[in-house]
Amino acid sequence: MKHTSAPLAAPPAPDGTYYRARRERLLQTIHKTHGGGLVLMPTAPEMFRNRDSLYPYRPESYFYYLSGFPEPDAVLALSCDSFGETRHVLFCREKDIERETWNGFRFGPDAAREIFAFDDAFPISSLAEHWPMLAMNQPALFTPFGLYSSWDHAITQRLGALRAYARGGVAPPACVVDVRDLLDPMRMRKDEHEIALMRYAAAVSAQAHIRAMRFARPGHFEYQVEAELQHEFLTHGAQAAYLSIVASGENACVLHYVENRRRIDAGDLLLIDAGCEYQNYAADITRTFPVGRRFSAAQKDVYELVLAAQRACFDALKPGAPLHAFHDAAERVLAQGMIDLKLIEGPLDAALETDSFKRFYMHRAGHWLGLDVHDAGHYQRGENGEAPTLLKPGMALTVEPGCYICAAEDVPAAFHNIGVRIEDDVLIAQDGIDILTAAVPKSVVEVEALCAEADKR
Repeated sequence: MKHTSAPLAAPPAPDGTYYRARRERLLQTIHKTHGGGLVLMPTAPEMFRNRDSLYPYRPESYFYYLSGFPEPDAVLALSCDSFGETRHVLFCREKDIERETWNGFRFGPDAAREIFAFDDAFPISSLAEHWPMLAMNQPALFTPFGLYSSWDHAITQRLGALRAYARGGVAPPACVVDVRDLLDPMRMRKDEHEIALMRYAAAVSAQAHIRAMRFARPGHFEYQVEAELQHEFLTHGAQAAYLSIVASGENACVLHYVENRRRIDAGDLLLIDAGCEYQNYAADITRTFPVGRRFSAAQKDVYELVLAAQRACFDALKPGAPLHAFHDAAERVLAQGMIDLKLIEGPLDAALETDSFKRFYMHRAGHWLGLDVHDAGHYQRGENGEAPTLLKPGMALTVEPGCYICAAEDVPAAFHNIGVRIEDDVLIAQDGIDILTAAVPKSVVEVEALCAEADKR
């Protein structure tokens, strides 16, 4: 059977004013809360895979969120004075024709300033020279401590050096604040451009899962199925957002199994947790399906249970609802189902109180999604005096209940090594939810029909 990919229209990239507006929003927040300050934000360093071979480069997410700048060796310097006047500066690599011949294009300070809407741009080598003028007499320094140890060391040294100017009437920032605490609430709610990127990533990922379900059959190795996923990602200008999980048989009971080396046998369930990343925005989908066309009776029972738990999660997701409500809904449905299948003892309230169900369901029902697969944001339940995290339009998250039954003497043999997870990406809308990954079949009838196509190859 020939696999074909439906054409997908990728969202256009925004211009630099899009990111400048985002930086201004941050700086105005700093002005209101601290009377002004300096933001210093580094991007991720390049990392060696081995010897002189580098991992594919990806910018640090907070840095990219504020700049859109894709290159390594760069630092943002954003300032706001007591009058609310702001300045946007980028430090980046210089143009270097010789290095570009070997390693590819560089923007350089001049082009970076124009394209990404900065007031000034300087070579990264001059950051130490500019540091005192940027930081002196600022009420606060906003930077991501704990992100990179080399950055922490450099900031500590520079603050110490600035104190040497005290006799001249120059003061270092009075406090240091983790800038991510201000950026997390911004990142939790996606704007129209972010949503468009996530829709595209979700659509590409959906086609990849459908391709894999049509391809997989007994005798294939897990890595061959992974290759089908990668083919679809790359065909649409995307890349894997994380290491794909292609887990057959007992491997499906390992939550983060990524070796993908096992030969798939007839009758196995195959759990695929995979999503692509487009312009650094991620999708995250899991589907579980039978290799060999049909679910066994026990596999179907567990699958239907997980599907019911996901439907309960969807019912609990709406604007104004506490985030933890959909986790609680998943636990109640799954625990009751495990009692009904005689995997654990009831009654339901006792199972929930003792956490006995966590033997077969040990993770939460979802996480924030966006620039990071596990995206920035808080998960407060509203206990110990804290305010609960409430759902608002523009928030995006995964919904992924599961059930994982390893072989054991006290587990009925029919349920041995059944691992099921079903995961979709959800956007909180004004009047409910928008399931971004609904294109991937998940009812028993739909899944079995799609898997049957593999037999026709």
